[in-house]
Amino acid sequence: MDDFRHIPVLLNETIELLNIKEDGIYIDGTIGGGGHSFEIAKLLRPEKGGRLIGLDQDDAAIRAAKNKLTPFSCLLTVERSNFVNMKAVTDSLGIKKVNGILLDLGVSSYQLDSRERGFSYMDDAPLDMRMDRRESLSAYEVVNEYPEKELTRILREYGEERYAGRIACNIIKAREKGSIKSTFELRDIVEASIPMKVKKTGGHPAKRTFQAVRIEVNRELKVLSDSLDMMTDLLSPGGRLAIITFHSLEDRIVKQGFKKNENPCICPPDFPVCVCGRVSKGRVITRKPVVPSKEEMRENPRSKSAKLRVFEAS
Repeated sequence: MDDFRHIPVLLNETIELLNIKEDGIYIDGTIGGGGHSFEIAKLLRPEKGGRLIGLDQDDAAIRAAKNKLTPFSCLLTVERSNFVNMKAVTDSLGIKKVNGILLDLGVSSYQLDSRERGFSYMDDAPLDMRMDRRESLSAYEVVNEYPEKELTRILREYGEERYAGRIACNIIKAREKGSIKSTFELRDIVEASIPMKVKKTGGHPAKRTFQAVRIEVNRELKVLSDSLDMMTDLLSPGGRLAIITFHSLEDRIVKQGFKKNENPCICPPDFPVCVCGRVSKGRVITRKPVVPSKEEMRENPRSKSAKLRVFEAS
């Protein structure tokens, strides 16, 4: 599959809330197919200093973004890197502050539909799930080498899987007969672990397990948690950080991180004045997350779980 297809979610809402300035510097930390970046670039004026930096750890995304954004090559810099390395990238470019940062944390349609990438339980493929194929840890190692206790923890924490212990136990039993090599093998183990009455409701029974393994392979929650303060500190006064999440674990991290940076004081509530010395870094623009319209959800069913939150630096 050569075409990197990904429909940008909450596109108009994101561009509006980023409050693009034509002479600003913006970073798309998950550039994907370049859909959001294309709309950002259209609003920038390179002759006034407008600049766009795109990051992605997926080589296919990098190729697609460069191709889509060819009309804006004079203001564009694209690097193959995880957004956790954003500060190192800006330092290498001599950039101290930026006017806006965007993260779209969803798995792209290309990744889901590329059978050989092993992200989907709908296609039989080798267990992989690496967004960055330079990394050594894949879904194969997680499923075949992690101890039962650790598998249970991952499925429970990252997949919010009610039957995590049963699934982990059955994975261990299956491993005794030989390696679990494919997505369908893992899917069948999960399906056999969940009671029939439960399988009739709540979507595909393997969805939560595949999500959990993917999060572990790509360290998604840790990378997000480790990056929030760094990205906030990169913003110029009035600059905005916009993050689109697709499941409750990510959204909780973003919500709590934004709240902490808005009100970092740790003094007891009954103290008359703050003595901890922690100063607010800005304000949360979206008191409630922005969600897709009914029309967008109808046109792009994969947008249904999307939530957009935005923070503005002071």
